Amino acid sequence: MDVTTETFEQEVLARSHELPVVVDFWAAWCGPCRMLGPTLEREAAARDGALVLAKVDVDENEPLAQQYGIRGIPAVKAFKNGQVVGEFVGAQPPAAVARFLDELTGPSKADQLLAELHESGQEPEIVAAIEAGDHDRALALLLQAAEEGDGARRERMRALAVALFGELGNEHPLTERYGGAWQPFSTSRSSLDRPGERRTGRGNSSSRPLSYSRRRRLW
Repeated sequence: MDVTTETFEQEVLARSHELPVVVDFWAAWCGPCRMLGPTLEREAAARDGALVLAKVDVDENEPLAQQYGIRGIPAVKAFKNGQVVGEFVGAQPPAAVARFLDELTGPSKADQLLAELHESGQEPEIVAAIEAGDHDRALALLLQAAEEGDGARRERMRALAVALFGELGNEHPLTERYGGAWQPFSTSRSSLDRPGERRTGRGNSSSRPLSYSRRRRLW
């Protein structure tokens, strides 16, 4: 599905509240884009409607490329609930693309951690709050448990909080309210700097300044 600046809000942001939407920022002149495109299409089709694949031509939609900070292409960004939750740059091998899509369509990290708590019978108040959709109370309880617990409990609570931030998105008011409070508990500061994003490595890509069409001859 080709998406433009005019249709992006409806076709990507709004749709991502129903299904994950994977956006391929590309251009016709870009060799790595032509390598990655068929892989993305094949892997998305193999998931039988579990996600939506959208394509944005950066030459035709420069405002979108600027808005999402595209500096190299192909650049792939995954959206859930209107927010970027994962991304990579460059022509990744098929196995890496498959893993990236599987993480979007399989059980979320929050779901996995919640299942572990269910099985162990631990943190029943936190489990109940999450299942009730009361993320405000859940995050407050997680922070309280981290402050009161030992190292292992703090790490479990931190991991679940980060997973919830990822589902809520970086711009959600609860992410902004509680995200900074977890910095003292972070084993790796970068894991909480932008809690809603997951990145993979940089593959073969074409990098360029903001004005794509004017500088095409350089590439």
